[in-house]
This record gives sequence, C-alpha cells and structure tokens, in this order.
Amino acid sequence: MKHIVVLGDGMADKPLDALGGQTPLQKAHKPMMDWLAKHGEVGLLQTIPKGLEPGSDTANLSVLGYDPRLYYTGRSPLEAVSMGVSLEEEDITFRCNLVTLSEEEPYEQKRILDHSADEISTAEAEQLIKAIQQQFQTEFMKFYSGISYRHLLVWKGGPLDLQLTPPHDILEKRIQNYLPQGENAQILFEMMKKSYAILHHHPVNQRRIKQGLRPANSLWFWGEGKKPNLPSFEQKYHCKGSVISAVDLIKGIAISSGLHSVQVQGATGNIDTNYEGKAQAALQELKRGQDFVYIHIEAPDECGHRQEIDNKVKAIEYIDAQIVTPIKETLDKEGQPYRILILPDHPTPLSLRTHTDDPVPYVLYDSTLHQYDETLQYDEHTAKKTGIFHHQGHLFMNTFISQHCCKEGYLC
Repeated sequence: MKHIVVLGDGMADKPLDALGGQTPLQKAHKPMMDWLAKHGEVGLLQTIPKGLEPGSDTANLSVLGYDPRLYYTGRSPLEAVSMGVSLEEEDITFRCNLVTLSEEEPYEQKRILDHSADEISTAEAEQLIKAIQQQFQTEFMKFYSGISYRHLLVWKGGPLDLQLTPPHDILEKRIQNYLPQGENAQILFEMMKKSYAILHHHPVNQRRIKQGLRPANSLWFWGEGKKPNLPSFEQKYHCKGSVISAVDLIKGIAISSGLHSVQVQGATGNIDTNYEGKAQAALQELKRGQDFVYIHIEAPDECGHRQEIDNKVKAIEYIDAQIVTPIKETLDKEGQPYRILILPDHPTPLSLRTHTDDPVPYVLYDSTLHQYDETLQYDEHTAKKTGIFHHQGHLFMNTFISQHCCKEGYLC
C-alpha cells in the first residue's frame, strides 16, 4: 500500500462575493478531487492546536503527525536545516524577509506594501543579502541567503522571547505597532532601519524600479526559534518516505524527521511552479520503493497573501489536473493499491490575506475500498456538512497510514 499526501498550502478559504458567494475550492474546476470525494471520505481536520499561531510550520508538523505543542521550536530553525546551516544549542535563528516598505519618513511610519517584494528572484536577492552581510555580519550574527525573499539570520546567544510579527499578517499597515519588542529587540530594529538606507539605493532595486517591480528595500525579522529535535518519521510510522516542496520550511521538516527531500527543477513556490514535475517526482519516489510521499504546493497560500482571487482558483485547478490526476491514473494503471489524502495545512482567506486557525477540509481515498456518495465533493461546505471532524490533527496521520506500512521486523 502506497500513501500520498497532496497538500495545497492555504487552499481553504471563505465565500467571496467576487466568486458568487463561493470559495476558491467550490469555484475551481477540479474533477479528480471531486471524484475522489464521491468515492472516499470528506471531513474537517483541526491542524492548528488552540492557542498556537496559525502558520505553515505548526500546521505541516501537525499534518505529518507531530504535535506542535511538543515539537515546535520555531519556523526559522527548520528553514536553517533545509539550507544546510549547522546549528548549535545556543543559536537562535530568525526568518529574514526582504520586504517592500513605503517611502514615508521616519522609518516607523512606513507601511508594508509587499512581504515578498514582488517575489524577488533568488539571484537578485543574493546580491542584496551580500550587501547586508558586509554591513551587519559579525562573529555572533551571520546572514544566509535563501530562496526569493526568504532568508536567515543566526544569532549566537540571541534572545528567544521577542515579540515579532510575520510581515504577511500586516500588509498595507503602518509598521510602528509591529516592530520588534522585548530584550535586545532594539538590535534587530536598528538593523531593519539601517537596511532601508542600504537597500533602497542598491543597483538591484534601482533596476527593479525601472522595470516596474517593487524594490526589496528593507529587512524584516520574524519566526525566531532554536534547533529542532523531531523523532524519525520512519520509526514513528514504519514508513520510508519522501517530501517534495520548493519551500525551505517544508524541506527542513522533512530533513529533521528523516524523510528524503526531493529537489524538482522549476519548483518555485509560486503559481508558476512545476506541477507536472512534482507529480512525476512523486511517482518516481514510489517506484524506487518509498511507501509515503508528501507533495507540498505553496501557490494557493501565496495567492491568498497577495489577494489574487483568479490565481488562487487556477492554482487549485493546476493541482487537480497536473498533480492529483496523473498520480491517480498512473497508480490505477499499475494496479498499485494506494491511499491518497488531499488537504490544505491551514486556510489563507483572500479577504484577510493571512492565515487562520479554522479547521481544514480533507478528502481521503482508498483504492481498495468501494463506496460512492453522489452528494460529496471536495470543498469547505461539504466537509462541514458530513459531520466528520478530527479535533487533534496530529493524530490523523495514524488514521491515514494505519497498519498498511508495517513491514517485517516492525511491531505494529
């Protein structure tokens, strides 16, 4: 029995007037997901434990079967693992976004216009982070260049109890009420403030402005944490597995839990990602003997943050046509028994442009079972209507994998 998870980051939403009172999941043409719903189980899953921030970090840990209340040590250390950065116990890490701020003065009066600086290219971002390194890097503070707007600061002996705000939560808002707070927070604030003077006039940003693109004109720190310590997924579930994602956070969770992280050429984390490449990579992993594949697609979440209604609908349709459909058709043709789970990690409502901790809809299909319900389709409304609700999301992986991955030598 093979197990496949297709996770559309931020795919769940709220009804929108622009979509005739429907959610993007209801609006999207997704014949394969709806077929799986009619022949499977549809319900709700609470991926974010009450009291925790609704992030992709806590939510994906939960979906993979790790209770975030026990295992979550911050977002940025997971990204550090993916980037190959070796962490010591005393290291505190910070996600370091390259953002676009408005031009008001003083700095505190600026507004966050874009948390991704128009999804700046990795090549451009590397040049900007190099300028930051030259200005701020010390024996105790080191900057690492990541993908697009996502970068890393490692602060040896740094503070862990700061109040930091994700930039995608405060789009269009003035930053004065969301600046770093707590012991030694002033150090981060001064770097953010000085970074504007460094980056605003940088040749990379001057070229971007001439091209009609937003400049990446400031650093923004958030997502602090310390070295993660996740139990092995294989030992926990008796499954050998792989993770396919373009995002350092998800790759970091994979590596930290002993799952194989697969690189796919053209996987961007945006709507232009290589959907077909991800599907083919998943099938290849299953063919080479993996029992479990976790396919993460960031595009719906980015569309939610950017309030791109049509693109969010399209992203769901691409996932259905270019990932779910070829995987199902190939496994059916091969006669391979399998289970497939489709879900978001959390909602990213277009109306809010940020995450919420509402339960997410899922569809679970088992190729060895024969059931049919014409009334079912895959969306938020149907999931709620079925009355199936798993309150502890981190326990659902047990339900999904069940005994199917047990092998000789394992006690199940």
